[in-house]
Amino acid sequence: MKRKLFAMALAGTMTVGMLAGCGSSSDSSSSSEAAASSAASSSEAAETTEAGGDYAIDVILKTTAAEYWQYVQAGANQAGEDLGVKVDVKGASSETAYDEQQNMIETDLNSGAYDAIIIAPLQADQASTLVSGTDIPVFAVDTKFEGPEVLSFIGTGNEEAAKLGGEAAVAAAKEAGWEEIKAIEISGVQGDGTNTDRLNGYMAGVNEAGGEFLEDEVQYANGVADQAVTAMEAIMQKFPEGVAIICANNDDMAVAAARTAAENEAYANTIFLGFNGDRAACEAILAGTETMSVIQDAYGMGYKAVETAVAYLNGEEVESFVDSGSGVVDIDTAQERLDLLKTYLG
Repeated sequence: MKRKLFAMALAGTMTVGMLAGCGSSSDSSSSSEAAASSAASSSEAAETTEAGGDYAIDVILKTTAAEYWQYVQAGANQAGEDLGVKVDVKGASSETAYDEQQNMIETDLNSGAYDAIIIAPLQADQASTLVSGTDIPVFAVDTKFEGPEVLSFIGTGNEEAAKLGGEAAVAAAKEAGWEEIKAIEISGVQGDGTNTDRLNGYMAGVNEAGGEFLEDEVQYANGVADQAVTAMEAIMQKFPEGVAIICANNDDMAVAAARTAAENEAYANTIFLGFNGDRAACEAILAGTETMSVIQDAYGMGYKAVETAVAYLNGEEVESFVDSGSGVVDIDTAQERLDLLKTYLG
């Protein structure tokens, strides 16, 4: 466990340190203290593994077929090993296999085999209905869903994470020589809660750091790369002089936008900011396609979800929201993060 916890602490130190480099020396000192505190908390978790008890924890993810969810799975399994509990991780074959996940939830709730159930719902409303009235402690991971049975949500604080990204993008734009720092977002699905949180976070980060977030110019691309291409083409047509920052709701869209603008000299120094910070994002940053990405700690999310469930079963009070952590990865830290991600999946 020490190796895994050190890696998690290292990721936090890396990203906080990068952001602190854009501020004052006092900021750097505060960041170092925060990183040390995070590492200490992880060490304390290692010392309480004997409190796990003979529990069986069910983890139902959206899917186990994608890289992101494999990190969540790895974190959950590692927590089970460290805390001495049985963890059973499963997921639908794809993120559109709604009936498949529904059957998993119904079967496991009625099986009597589990002391707690952790769910990343494909359909939040459906998950709320399915767990209604159950006596089994329920925890939401990655995606929040409502209901008195849901004791805690473990996931990314999307608005605060995106704010970090917006602030870092403004700093990078200044370093790249932009005097007029305007930002346009290529957004996900309009009305989606996670998408709205990220949009608001980007807006706050950019504006508070001295840039200008062009709220009226947001391009909705439904989270997919091909629509991000169309959105970027529209941006270039309307802003032929270039835009300092293009921030996207995910890395796929950020990379697609960057490739679309690759031959446009006015966008040669544009900061392309994505969200997730996974292996593909790190590789894109190292290749010079994407500029930076907001890190969503999928491994830590899975780990903390199991840790929170075990704490509740041990009679401890748990928070209604457990932030799994975030940061920003750029060209200076991408290789280090890539190496870290490789350790998670063996």
